[in-house]
Amino acid sequence: MRLQITLTPNREIIPFNHLPVLAGALHKWLGPNTYHGEISLYSFSWLQGGKGTKGGLRFPNGARWFVSALDDDFLMRSIKGILGKPDIRWGMRVERAEILPNPPFKEKGVVRFIAASPIFIKRKLSPDETKHYLYTDPESDALLTENLQMKLREAGLSDEGVSVRFDREYPRAKTQLVTYRGIDNRCSFCPVFVEGSREQLEFAWTVGLGNSTGIGFGALN
Repeated sequence: MRLQITLTPNREIIPFNHLPVLAGALHKWLGPNTYHGEISLYSFSWLQGGKGTKGGLRFPNGARWFVSALDDDFLMRSIKGILGKPDIRWGMRVERAEILPNPPFKEKGVVRFIAASPIFIKRKLSPDETKHYLYTDPESDALLTENLQMKLREAGLSDEGVSVRFDREYPRAKTQLVTYRGIDNRCSFCPVFVEGSREQLEFAWTVGLGNSTGIGFGALN
C-alpha cells in the first residue's frame, strides 16, 4: 500500500540533500519503533514538484511525497502521527494524505518503473573497501535482483523467477552523488524493468529497489 501525501508550499529554501529531514518526519509520525534498524520493507520518495533555485529547492504549489510499506500498520501509524504533528520543516505541513491501492499489475509480466528517488547499490568488497555500483556497471542488474530476492524471502514470499534490470536505453539516465549525514553515496537515476509475478511486482513497487530504501533511496513509481 502507498500513502500519498500533499504538502503546503515552503516558506524557506529546501536544501537538495533533504533526506534526513524526511526520514526524521516519518519516524516522528511512527513513534517509537524498530523499523529503522531492520531490513527495510518500506520506501519513500523524494519531494516531487519542485523547482531548483539558488541554494536548493522551492515548491510554490506545494509538494507531493509518498511513503509505501508492506505492513498496513506502518501506514496507519503514519496517518495517526500526521494528524497529531502535521508539520515537516521549512514552513511546510501536510495538507492531505490518502491511501492509494496497488496498481493493476498482470498475473505475470515485465513492468517498467520510474525511479522516484535515486537507486543506491553498494557491496562491501573487504573490511576496508565498499563499492557503489551504478546503472553503467554490468553487475548492477544481478545485484538489484539479489537484493529484491532477499527482501522477498524476508517477507516470506517466493523469489522464484523475479529479475531486475536498468533501462540503459533511457536517454536521460544519470548518476548522482547524494550525501546523507556526511556520507557520500553515488546513485543512479534510471528507470528499471522488473519481471515477475503480480505479487512480486506489487512488492517491488512497495518496498523499492537497492540498498537503503528506508532512508529515501530506490523508491519506484
